[in-house]
Amino acid sequence: MSAVAEPVLRLEIPAADEYRALRVAAGLSAMSPEGAAAGLPASWCSVCVRAGDELVGMGRVVGDGGLFLFVVDIAVAPAWQGRGWGRRIMAALMEQVHARACPRTMVGLIADGTASRLYEQFGFRLTAPGAHGMLLRL
Repeated sequence: MSAVAEPVLRLEIPAADEYRALRVAAGLSAMSPEGAAAGLPASWCSVCVRAGDELVGMGRVVGDGGLFLFVVDIAVAPAWQGRGWGRRIMAALMEQVHARACPRTMVGLIADGTASRLYEQFGFRLTAPGAHGMLLRL
């Protein structure tokens, strides 16, 4: 039995096919090939976690780069969950946000399930009842 290399996190945009596969494997919604091809290169910031050549974790920040940013695609492959990779992905993204974002930039996200506990560690707060997130899926 060969030893699996410890994954490495780096600033990188994933390829469209591996991005789509990891989203589904991690329990996130499926995205279209066309959407991934158009959207990924427009990432404001993106990190990948790789075990060898395999994408096992990722996260991105999207937005206009000056006023509004949105944290998306925080995903870790099931075999690597529970090992702190989600937190490390968020830490890397938030390091970029704090270093590069303009003063007063609004940074948002949508927290599924109990993920809000992770995001609260980075200063995010629930907005309800004062405001409610809304979503339109095409």
